[in-house]
Amino acid sequence: MIKAVFLDLYGTLARFHPPREDVQVQACESLDISVTRNGILRGYFLADKFMDSENASPVPIALRSAEDRQHFLAQYEQVILRAAGLNVDIEFAWKVFQIVQEIPYGLTLFDDVLPALDKLMSKQLTLGVLSNINRDMEELSKELGLVPYLSFSVTSGEVGAGKPHSPMFLAALDRAGVEPYEAFHVGDSYASDVEGARNVGMYPLLLDRYDLYKNVVDCPRISSLIEITEHLGEPEKFFE
Repeated sequence: MIKAVFLDLYGTLARFHPPREDVQVQACESLDISVTRNGILRGYFLADKFMDSENASPVPIALRSAEDRQHFLAQYEQVILRAAGLNVDIEFAWKVFQIVQEIPYGLTLFDDVLPALDKLMSKQLTLGVLSNINRDMEELSKELGLVPYLSFSVTSGEVGAGKPHSPMFLAALDRAGVEPYEAFHVGDSYASDVEGARNVGMYPLLLDRYDLYKNVVDCPRISSLIEITEHLGEPEKFFE
């Protein structure tokens, strides 16, 4: 019986506003570079997979030196631009990244979030957020209107390791007071969310809003958070 549902933050509960692909297009236009929104969207998908692989390494990004973090961010931008058809060197990629950071943007909830959380709360489930974000989650939860729904949040800064490493998932299980087989973890990254949850014995649900994980067949894929409740009754049959 499922007693708790843990959720990733960025890409699952919240997104950038304005959308980060629009911010990226604006940054490129400021340098007289033309890119398509779809190309940038594909670029972010590949860049986020690159980030996941780096965070899964023995030295996650947050624990690296300032110089190494800057180099990673330039590489991250380089992946985005290459997917959009621009083969740029690392110095130019860093220049674009810096322009992106100067454009004001914030976080906003996806439209399905509050209806989905209402449904989950009606089933007396413990809800928590697990995020690699480098911010005060208590303050951010208030800004986003998530406080009434969440029992707790766990960040990589608190436990000293990010997803997919186990400490964050184990901390969530401890705070919820449940066993791994009594919890779902929902996220939009296969490497960070699915593999991380599975490594501690939790049930993973892959949120694939944009149908980007067509080849994933070893765990349930959902396109909306509303679908979480469809998997609560008999989780074993969805994870054979």
